[in-house]
Amino acid sequence: MVYERTGYAPWSLTREAGVQSATVDSQIQVPQYLQPIVDTGIIDEKGDWKGIKSSDEQFIGLSFAEAIPNGGEVLFPDTAEVGRIDMTGFSSLFIALKPTNGGNVAITAVMGPDTTPFANLSPVNPASTLKGVSGSVNGNGAIVNIQTESADTLTADVWNIYYFRNILADQKNMQFKIVNNSGGNSNIEFGFMRLI
Repeated sequence: MVYERTGYAPWSLTREAGVQSATVDSQIQVPQYLQPIVDTGIIDEKGDWKGIKSSDEQFIGLSFAEAIPNGGEVLFPDTAEVGRIDMTGFSSLFIALKPTNGGNVAITAVMGPDTTPFANLSPVNPASTLKGVSGSVNGNGAIVNIQTESADTLTADVWNIYYFRNILADQKNMQFKIVNNSGGNSNIEFGFMRLI
């Protein structure tokens, strides 16, 4: 319900005659109701719209590398649509590997392709090991390789899934270098899923 009042203008003859008026009375009606609000983003200090990130619901960037020889390496993801992982606004990451030959692989987080800028910097040093300071890796503040695993054993013909919590957060241009150390040729499939 809306209540409207009118008042006398300060320069009116009525006010000059001493009649007081107010546009708001002492019984202000306040609407009371619950209303759901959907928060989909903000407008930043520059006036640009920034949508709120949401976690990937499925694995994306599905890539396939055929007949990787023993000691050979491949960079993932590697498709026409998805050639890098952008973790901007994401804290955690799942990656999945499905080899046809079981055995050891080396898994390293590396800088993405030099065809993709890192924010406004280009070119980047492609396929170089990501370095930084992380308390979960080394608490003394030294610069270290952020994510390197020299020998992890994969099971053949099933998805082997890895979880990286916080350590790769906000990397803007990233890939994974996978080295096949299984002792023979292997086809390898890859996918990733980001979490906020």
